[in-house]
Amino acid sequence: MTANQVRVWDPLVRLFHWSLVAAFIIAYLTGEEESLVHIYAGYFIIALLAFRILWGFVGTRYARFGNFLYSPRRTLDYLKGMFSGAPEHFTGHNPAGGWMIVMLLVSLLLTSYTGLKVYALEGHGPLAAAGTGAGLVAPAYADEDDHGAPGRGEEGEEDEEFWEEIHEFFANLTVVLVLIHVAGVIVASRLHGENLVRAMITGDKKAPGP
Repeated sequence: MTANQVRVWDPLVRLFHWSLVAAFIIAYLTGEEESLVHIYAGYFIIALLAFRILWGFVGTRYARFGNFLYSPRRTLDYLKGMFSGAPEHFTGHNPAGGWMIVMLLVSLLLTSYTGLKVYALEGHGPLAAAGTGAGLVAPAYADEDDHGAPGRGEEGEEDEEFWEEIHEFFANLTVVLVLIHVAGVIVASRLHGENLVRAMITGDKKAPGP
């Protein structure tokens, strides 16, 4: 770290970020296969989200939600500055980036919950009906021809199809948000003259000031 840099992202934030990137890519690419890899990736994402939400309240300075969630007016002012080519510099997340983090967390939470609902309707996972004896993961899930819970009937199949569509919607919404996030990172990096991707690897950003 050089004299004009400051340590912003702690090791846990960086580990969370890149682990989530990898887990989401794996989960998204294996979604159509209904494989154990998809299920385990989904559980891992849930664990990561739980950590990040907790760390957003008790973590280091720049990891806390209170550090990067700004009012709508402040966020709008920042966006106006971006479009004018002279945005205000923030040491941690800028206002737009902060709200994008929240939207990504919410979208991922909804993706995870709807995925658990689908799995529960198939008779597995933590949301499965009490007393079924189902565990978190169905041992032969990837090899089964029919993953549905026995005797659920046509109504149960319709429910599963409904939740599958909602699950896919939020998964695709997350992809859209990720693309917007990446575009924002590229634009902000150019406008502020700093490499924000490298900052999430090293933990260091440009210090405030001239």
